[in-house]
Amino acid sequence: MAYLIMLVGLFLGILFFAFVFIASKWSGKYYLAPVITFLFSGMIVAYSLFLVGGFEGMGYLFLAVGFLIVSIVGTLLLPLLIPKIKSQPINKRDKISLLLLPIIFFATIGISIFSQDGYWIIEQASAAPVETEGYRISTISEGSKAITLLLGEKYLGKEIEVESVSKWGSTEIILKFVDGGDKDKVPFIKIGLNEINESLKVQTTEGKIFQPIGSARD
Repeated sequence: MAYLIMLVGLFLGILFFAFVFIASKWSGKYYLAPVITFLFSGMIVAYSLFLVGGFEGMGYLFLAVGFLIVSIVGTLLLPLLIPKIKSQPINKRDKISLLLLPIIFFATIGISIFSQDGYWIIEQASAAPVETEGYRISTISEGSKAITLLLGEKYLGKEIEVESVSKWGSTEIILKFVDGGDKDKVPFIKIGLNEINESLKVQTTEGKIFQPIGSARD
């Protein structure tokens, strides 16, 4: 996942660098392309550390690495790019690029946001069965929550899979149980969520609904 986020950062960084570089034709200050790209990566890092924080903020750091790499490579290639660009005045292709690059840039961000699962597996293992089964909610970072599922003897020898987590409306987590687990233990799972929209429902693919059993202390 980290590499995928970094690749998205590289792609967005290239688009950003290209836009600033082409726009620099009017002023002739081509060095602004790598400089502004570098500063933008710094802004992403600041946003990640001071506004987002926690596990969720790690994704923005990998995104910033992509912009940083583009700024460094762009700086190294600048002596090769400037002579070619200087000999060419602003043309129709440049104007079209200045129009399309921001559209592609923001469309990529939109697609990335829309395609996010909105959850991640914090911990998954086997554990001893409990008398009172259900789920607990805990806070793991600013705005992010964790759902810990505790199961009884009915689920001995089972493995657990996350079938789906709803993105819109009330948060609904659907879990699937399959054979193949430790015969003397039940599956244990802790799921991280960007946010929980009321009313939360945790259930199996067969329709079994788990009840909350109190909030875990952080």
